[in-house]
Amino acid sequence: MGVMSSMLWWPERFCEELAAQERYVIRYDQRDTGLSTNYPPGEPGYSFSDLCDDAIAVLDGHGIEVAHLVGMSMGGFIAQEAALRHPRRVRTLTLISSSPLGVDGLPSSTEAYEEHAAAAESIDWSDLEAIADFLRRDSAMLAGTRHPHDAEAVNVLIARDMERAPSFVSATNHFMLLSDDKGATLHASRLEVPVLAIHGTSDPLFPIEHGEACTHVVPNAQLHRIAGGGHEIHDRDIDEIVRVIADRAVS
Repeated sequence: MGVMSSMLWWPERFCEELAAQERYVIRYDQRDTGLSTNYPPGEPGYSFSDLCDDAIAVLDGHGIEVAHLVGMSMGGFIAQEAALRHPRRVRTLTLISSSPLGVDGLPSSTEAYEEHAAAAESIDWSDLEAIADFLRRDSAMLAGTRHPHDAEAVNVLIARDMERAPSFVSATNHFMLLSDDKGATLHASRLEVPVLAIHGTSDPLFPIEHGEACTHVVPNAQLHRIAGGGHEIHDRDIDEIVRVIADRAVS
């Protein structure tokens, strides 16, 4: 899942519908989210590559030799690096609302979203209510144009996430990882596994050109556009997303 996001941000219905396609579905808390290992805010004791190795370690823990990886947003970068560094462990790769590693020249976020993100610098990141307010506004900003934004569902999810995590503020450590040279020596063009990019046409964080770029640089890639979709897995899009993943991720 993406930056600061525990496994709860993978919608339960999304996981259940994938499981109904005869898939064994694993979602997990990345470091500094949910019930996973947490570090003091501002002091992540791990690198971005460690997050990639963690995905493989989860497979090891379940005795799984090879798997279909699905990553969203920052999770898409993690999944790509995992596939590049551990190619024998990955059967297919699905990137939701993400961007190909190492590809320059792609459009920036929308001006409105960049203004919103810039306001994060003035937030007291030790204040949980301030963080919750920012996350609520962030979810609204990331919403697409195809469906109404479900603010109540987001409020409930944020509250569940905060209540569940022993150190929710530690999730801000992810921003420090993103400021490093994430995957600097890796490039999506080296991906050997089949890649499916699922991307909303109204994504304000990674415009649709990021999804399209996957088909330009990755040898075996397909793009599925979610018309009017934002930077999210909207409940009303789950059936469509599950269908294209199941069709692509053939054992």
